[in-house]
Amino acid sequence: MARYNQSVCRLCRRENLKLYLKGERCYSDKCAIDRRSYPPGQHGQGRVKFSNYGLQLREKQRVKRMYGLLEKQFRNFFERAEKMKGITGTNLLLLLERRLDNLVYRLGFANSRSEARQLVRHSHFLVDRKKVSIPSYLVKVGGVIELREKSRKIARIGEALEGVARRGIPSWLELEKDQFRGRLVSLPAREDLTMPIKEQLIVELYSK
Repeated sequence: MARYNQSVCRLCRRENLKLYLKGERCYSDKCAIDRRSYPPGQHGQGRVKFSNYGLQLREKQRVKRMYGLLEKQFRNFFERAEKMKGITGTNLLLLLERRLDNLVYRLGFANSRSEARQLVRHSHFLVDRKKVSIPSYLVKVGGVIELREKSRKIARIGEALEGVARRGIPSWLELEKDQFRGRLVSLPAREDLTMPIKEQLIVELYSK
């Protein structure tokens, strides 16, 4: 498979941004980017000057790695966003946020998007009472995501839900923790997405 199998902490250091790829470790003093805030490799501490293309590429790589997508998957989302009405960059982010694995992570059922992806693939969740095992499934506004009855005793899901209070739930989502379900109340506004993403650079890159 083309999945990245090396240390994901190197990806955060490469992008000079916490991508929250290691769950609870990212919130502790063991976080690699807090301990070594420079790119990995023997030349990591050298001065780097990016061209315009380099800045665009880094932004694309940053968002792609944040959501855990491969290049072809990411490009497909961009092409879909381009065909939608409105601002292409904003459309892209909204599509990525609607992914089932992302919503499982945002609702607190998993400590990272990669863990959420695995849980979805193993059919632990229902969407509007139907079993869905496709991480890229796009949840509609009003859609209800529910943990299956037989999966509610999984220890790592319980541990992830315990950390919900500290991580917080986005305003466009609603979590019923005791019922093991959540709902996509509305699409987020661009200002609600607080990660430092410059989506216009991605649009410029793919528009060349």
